[in-house]
Amino acid sequence: MGYTYAILALLFPALILLHLLVAPYTKVEESFHVQAVHDILANGLPNGFNDLNLNRTDYDHFSFPGAVPRSALGAMALAMLSKPVILLNEGINRQILARAILGLLNASSLAIYARGLRHSFGQLTAIWYILLQASQFHLIFYASRPLSNMFAFSITTLAMFLLLPGPRPTSDQKKCGLALALLTTAGVVFRSELALLVGTQTLFLLATRRINLQHTIIAGLVGLTTGLALTIYLDSTFWQRFPLWPEFEAFRFNVLAGQSSEWGTEPWSFYFLNSLPRLLSNPLSYLLAIPVALRQPATRSPALALLIPALSFVALYSFQPHKEWRFIVYIIPSLTAVAALGAAYLWTHRSRSVFARLATRALAITTLATFCLSNLVLLPASAANYPGGQALDAMHYQHSVLHDTGLRSEKSSAPINVYLGNLACQTGVTRFVQQHPSSGWVYDKTEDKTVKATSGFWEPFDYVVVEAGDQAGFMDADESSLRRALPASDWERVLVVDSFAGVSILKPGTPATGTAERRVIGAVAGVRAVGLFEGLREYMRSALLRGWWVEVKMRPRVQVLRRVREGSNV
Repeated sequence: MGYTYAILALLFPALILLHLLVAPYTKVEESFHVQAVHDILANGLPNGFNDLNLNRTDYDHFSFPGAVPRSALGAMALAMLSKPVILLNEGINRQILARAILGLLNASSLAIYARGLRHSFGQLTAIWYILLQASQFHLIFYASRPLSNMFAFSITTLAMFLLLPGPRPTSDQKKCGLALALLTTAGVVFRSELALLVGTQTLFLLATRRINLQHTIIAGLVGLTTGLALTIYLDSTFWQRFPLWPEFEAFRFNVLAGQSSEWGTEPWSFYFLNSLPRLLSNPLSYLLAIPVALRQPATRSPALALLIPALSFVALYSFQPHKEWRFIVYIIPSLTAVAALGAAYLWTHRSRSVFARLATRALAITTLATFCLSNLVLLPASAANYPGGQALDAMHYQHSVLHDTGLRSEKSSAPINVYLGNLACQTGVTRFVQQHPSSGWVYDKTEDKTVKATSGFWEPFDYVVVEAGDQAGFMDADESSLRRALPASDWERVLVVDSFAGVSILKPGTPATGTAERRVIGAVAGVRAVGLFEGLREYMRSALLRGWWVEVKMRPRVQVLRRVREGSNV
């Protein structure tokens, strides 16, 4: 069984890298960190807190600062870890590289947490934990995504590892103190909501006498001092404002001023009734395995130690009106560990009880089902949500083919001007995806409607990347402005990129198209794998599902228009 555990532990890095390769682009909520990685790799950090020679146009965060500043500490770490690889391979895709490093850091923290469960509760619990955690789509898909939450996640998961009961109680005070220090540092630098998790963990540790007040105070001071020293020094340099504590600025804006509500509000119960079931994926995790762990005397005490601080944090944070599942992602390893305790108990008692035998089979089947759902349905669906990045890459490729084959008559020295619409920028376009300025490509992301109403603005562009629709004659606001400003110009639609538009339930007799699935499987494993998938799909429909099937629906989302100028042979 030792080999089984070691092989299963490789699921974390393998799946995270698979999801990264299938969906290599990023969305608007990830834009600050991914652009910051690019800026640091391309231009380095400013020289001190008041760099008079700084060219702000080189740095995306000065051009598009966002509502509040965010810490660049995570971006700097990814840039530093990327540089040795870039020195060995200058042509490597740097966005994928940076995301792969983040994903592997999070995969390592999950593997370390699984190892802690193995030492504390046995190998069977660790195996069930790996199986349940690996089948959860959201955590695996987002583990490599440059969000503040995912930078904090590896730190919080290591802290939760330290809070697991160990074989030597004498070292418990130091481990708990280090865990609280790590949680505090992550909260100070990356996400202020972790202050609530620090509070619930601290109160529980004090109540159960796993830590005393002296160690608690020391841990808090160490975490606070470390976090402040790191973030104020680096971010004051990065943002050219001293002193600057980005996460306090975000806390003041979102919580004290209540501005986060502008992004939507949800009822108090949202995290418990919506987010946690989605994050845990397998419904039997919370309907069966966790209740079993709480009911059995052998597992009740460790289950409560994992659940009480975590769920108390969610209950308190639920009073914040604006809610997103990623704000509570830090507790998912703990909740999954409790489900693993229950699953391991049922497995060991399956020969003694009919209920345990049936429950174990049900858990195994639903875990396999959620694993297949995550990787065969949700992954292709989510990968189809980045039409902006796909459109820009396809445009670059098509332009290079036309240029290399001599079909374009324009001089190679002439700049190629591209306008990037808002939707494209929100769904995959980053500075990593853009060509280097020395290549002659020039990009514009102007948002001012007044400026975009003039003919002088649109005149230089060779390409525009704007929103597409599935209705004839559809034009978004940018294309409408373009047509009004340059009524005599001729524009050719050269690319249309589809994106996710829901899920279709196919009835028996309805043929499956599998557009998204074929694209994803073909990109990862080649044409032969697509044929195998289609054969397996038809076999499952006929032999197991009586003709029913579920597939991803697609619709036009982003289009690329090319200016047809006089003298062009295309």
